Amino acid sequence: MKRFIPALLAGAALAASSPGYAAVKTIVLVHGAFADGSGWKPVADILQSHGYSVRVVQLPETSFAADVAATRRVLDKAGPCVLVGHSYGGMIITEAGLQPDVKDLVYVAAVQPDVGESLLDLADKIPPAAKSIGPVGDGFLAVNPDAFPSDFAADAPEAVARFMAISQVPVSGDALKAKATVAAWKQKPSYAVIPMQDRMINPDLERFMTQRAQSQVIELPGSHAIFLSHAPEVAALIEKAATEAK
Repeated sequence: MKRFIPALLAGAALAASSPGYAAVKTIVLVHGAFADGSGWKPVADILQSHGYSVRVVQLPETSFAADVAATRRVLDKAGPCVLVGHSYGGMIITEAGLQPDVKDLVYVAAVQPDVGESLLDLADKIPPAAKSIGPVGDGFLAVNPDAFPSDFAADAPEAVARFMAISQVPVSGDALKAKATVAAWKQKPSYAVIPMQDRMINPDLERFMTQRAQSQVIELPGSHAIFLSHAPEVAALIEKAATEAK
């Protein structure tokens, strides 16, 4: 069964993880929609300072198939690894995570679909608080820049959130409708971070998905950009996954 780790103890309890004792020493990070891989920098810096090798996938966000292919290209060269996905990136790691070198999956404010489910299917089950996603042309979607700081990154520094808003990567609407064809979490151990003030994915939906997958879970006070506001705790859970990998 899943184990809940008190948020206040998460950083201290998990920080003892060390690649000297870890079964896996490579971490592959997958960003979500409306973002790019640079958002992982605070987490990557911590992991690298602890001796891990980090690979960051840059998703084109032009289609689900293209995003899965981009991730598989990185996995093909990564060796044994922990595969981490944020938000829509949870769709990607669920689909690509059956690659044999992927030992564990970590979902960060992410969707965790079953076979036949899309991100939009899941959002329809328990809708998010945010209503700020809209079309920007050619079938692509983006978050209203004025609403982005409060909906996506409310606990990030204001200047950072506003830059993320104007530099966001629009995502293909078809990508959000694409359905998972496999569910890697059924075969690989999974871990998850649930931000309690997430407005982009309803925290209750995240709880439903993690309970279904029997993921090990930490809940943290924070926004959808929890990888920025709580980078030490997120990194610590990733290291825990690496340490427990078989």
